[in-house]
Amino acid sequence: METLINYDLHTHTVYSHGKGTIEQNAEAAKSKGLCGIAITDHGFSHPAFGMRRRKLDQMKRECLAAEEKFGIEVKLGIESNLRGECGTIDVKESDYPKLDVILAGIHRFIIYNSTRDINRLLLQNLFCSAFKCKPSQKLIDYNTHCYVNAIKNNPIDVITHVGFMCFCDPVEVAKVCADYGTYFEINTKKVHLSDEEWRKVIETDVKFVVDSDAHSVSRIGDDKLARELFERVDFPMDRIMNIDGRVPDMRFARYKKEHGIE
Repeated sequence: METLINYDLHTHTVYSHGKGTIEQNAEAAKSKGLCGIAITDHGFSHPAFGMRRRKLDQMKRECLAAEEKFGIEVKLGIESNLRGECGTIDVKESDYPKLDVILAGIHRFIIYNSTRDINRLLLQNLFCSAFKCKPSQKLIDYNTHCYVNAIKNNPIDVITHVGFMCFCDPVEVAKVCADYGTYFEINTKKVHLSDEEWRKVIETDVKFVVDSDAHSVSRIGDDKLARELFERVDFPMDRIMNIDGRVPDMRFARYKKEHGIE
């Protein structure tokens, strides 16, 4: 079955803890009929398997070589980490010239901004998830602020798997995404929202992308969970911006053009 996804904006390689190379990811995208792919390995603040700044030039060369070889767009991006309530992510302005795409999401076991952020973003979320206990409203508000402030303070293209491994108000996140031109991801690797939460998110004006979050070459362009979701929830398909031949208009690219960053 042909994939729904026209441009997979969320894929990982051996530069973090994916299994394929940039060339292999691009070859898989070409074979599945995609017009483009973003290489978005985990952010710099992940000590175990984050990508490293010193590798960016090499990664960029490999993306350009894969583009030329397979005739599709191969963009160099990052899945950055939300590091605290103030909205800091692990991408600096000095990184902007080397990157084409910025994704951001909440991940565990990264380098956080403060001990308070460690307590809330890591320990309290981990405790509530592990013991299936109801999170406090303070924790929900804190997590929501992490997303909201990151979107406001950084030119993020896609906010990834909202609500996965944390407890937040996805509607408030979606509203801010809509205001700032950040896409709300439908992740096909992780079930990250309930059907009822998706219905509430759809009531906002946010636009979506469907991403594989592939950590192996075989999952490039995978859309299984999205197809299953669409059978249960009435999605506005015209607001999913990387299917049906559409190529998303990227916020970070606009930002770089407006600020003369090359």
